[in-house]
Amino acid sequence: MTVSQTTQTELVRVAHALADAARPVTLAHFRASGLQTDNKNDAGFDPVTVADRGAEKAMRDVLAELRPDDAVLGEEFGHQSGTTGLTWVLDPIDGTRGYISGTPTWGVLISVADDQGPLFGLIDQPYIGERFAGGFGVSEVDGPTGQSVLRCRAPRPLAQATVLTTFPEVGTAQEGAAFHAVANRARLTRYGMDCYGYALVAAGQVDLVIEAGLNAYDIQAPIAVIQAAGGIVTDWHGGPVHNGGRALAAANADIHAEALAILQDSFSG
Repeated sequence: MTVSQTTQTELVRVAHALADAARPVTLAHFRASGLQTDNKNDAGFDPVTVADRGAEKAMRDVLAELRPDDAVLGEEFGHQSGTTGLTWVLDPIDGTRGYISGTPTWGVLISVADDQGPLFGLIDQPYIGERFAGGFGVSEVDGPTGQSVLRCRAPRPLAQATVLTTFPEVGTAQEGAAFHAVANRARLTRYGMDCYGYALVAAGQVDLVIEAGLNAYDIQAPIAVIQAAGGIVTDWHGGPVHNGGRALAAANADIHAEALAILQDSFSG
């Protein structure tokens, strides 16, 4: 859909207001003793905390005041319908496992999307005080060292590249094998990065993030931020991934094509 310049400015302002509202809630519980963790997955461990729920509620309260007619999709409280054709996609703490472990790789993910995908997104890391923004002509990071433009890395061979993911097993055995087929050809592979890995692609620090089993709220903000910085985010077939699934985030078209070919060859083999 076409969004006017006035509306774009308003959406960017609201996105930052959401991040501002979530920050104090997440920080109030981060590294706090006695933080209770509940498990949402009977077959495994999918943690949720009072910080997850509180941060999403704080953001929904802001939307109820500033953008009451927009739809909302959040990890903790699901979908709320709207009438404008725009949906706010919220992950109040992406990387709750990292959050409860005290690592600063979790973040608050915020995006606003139409039915074609995200238009603008934020990756906010409250503990570091670092916020990555992308969309509507914006591509910037604001953090401890000030504000700067985001720009993905220039092309380099996979043999010289750095690849990130969150879980060593990635997903299913087949998905893990496909990931490792790429990682085994890279210079460096790092794990456990959660949403911060996508921010590092946009910041020009790494070349690839490869993940599986994602939901829309895991990937929409990273898509907006990385694409604004000149990168590419697709599924493992080269198609759209804004609804979740298997994601390949790349700094440029060359490294994307090289990694995509290996993923596809591994699956077909």
